[in-house]
Amino acid sequence: MTIFIQKGDAPMSVRQAVKRGLRYFEAQKQQYLREAGLLTDDADYKAWAAQWLSDNAVNGANNQFNHQLAAYRAALARLAQYRSATGRALVTQERDTGALDDSGNPVTETVVVQPAIAPLPAEIEQAIILPETGAQTGTEMVANPAIVQDEAERAAAQAVIDATPPEVKAF
Repeated sequence: MTIFIQKGDAPMSVRQAVKRGLRYFEAQKQQYLREAGLLTDDADYKAWAAQWLSDNAVNGANNQFNHQLAAYRAALARLAQYRSATGRALVTQERDTGALDDSGNPVTETVVVQPAIAPLPAEIEQAIILPETGAQTGTEMVANPAIVQDEAERAAAQAVIDATPPEVKAF
């Protein structure tokens, strides 16, 4: 009837959902019927309005599901990325060229699918600056900010995955 948000659709903001709902509302019931139904206590109108409220609750639940699904997919994509601290190994693949060698065997070539990425250093050297004078007094070793940020993003993504309802994960 008026369920217009399906599971798996792109999530909508509240404003988008309300606007779309109002378009459906206006298209399904003409103005004079709504006013007449309100004034005359029409049973058909009351049944239609009750169904509208029921369908609107389903739309809200489906939209929340879609928001959770989008966040879950983004978190999975974030965790699929390599760790900055460990880097990534070279990945190659043998592919058939379509040609044959002198003995009739297929000729293959090695293709790089993913280039290797070296791990970032665990610590970096940072200058020690006096706030009063702005002069550098030396250096110190600190945890690499890129690794710290990478681990924080991974932890946040894992928290989203852990908090995702099983229904969304199964979808």
